[in-house]
Amino acid sequence: MLNLLLQNPIAFIIFMAGLLMSISIHEFTHCFVTDKLGDPTPRIKGRLTLNPLAHLDPIGTLAIILTGFGWGKAAPYDPYNLKEPVRDAALIAAAGPASNLIIATLLSVLIKFGIGGEFVALFASQLIFINIALALFNLLPVYPLDGGKIMHAVLPYQASLEYEDIMSRYGTIILIMMVFPWVGGQSAVSALLSPVIDVLLKIFL
Repeated sequence: MLNLLLQNPIAFIIFMAGLLMSISIHEFTHCFVTDKLGDPTPRIKGRLTLNPLAHLDPIGTLAIILTGFGWGKAAPYDPYNLKEPVRDAALIAAAGPASNLIIATLLSVLIKFGIGGEFVALFASQLIFINIALALFNLLPVYPLDGGKIMHAVLPYQASLEYEDIMSRYGTIILIMMVFPWVGGQSAVSALLSPVIDVLLKIFL
């Protein structure tokens, strides 16, 4: 990402604008579903908004600028306000990646029907890439990502407790190690997700 900033600042700004918009929708969807499931915590904390500033995580934002992968501020919820805490926590976690895949699908339709012309198609294709990458990245089973919360919800009780203990201690450290490049200038996240992203882009584009 830093190379893009140095080589083409305008492309960097456009990419970051699309990414911040997609992260905002992602986090807003978490908060919206939480609110609909009966927990007013996001509303009380001012997170039920599409304003990117409400959803930016300092470390996650820095990771985005440096590596192209990052995350937003975790959507707050109180499990005691949920009727089915385990099930509802999984639904809340899944809502974010689902919103990104829905955006990618709608933009794919826009491109395939030629709506908006060449410039719109170019910007839409960038947004499709961003939203597919964001959805897949967030589904990795590592805290504080959505995949970690989904994993915690679907594991058997004892296994979920052990998983929660490990991830609450080391999840963020593991994630940071995964997003920053180590060997050959490629991060573990990029090595894992790039082949899947390429396959999905062929479908969506």
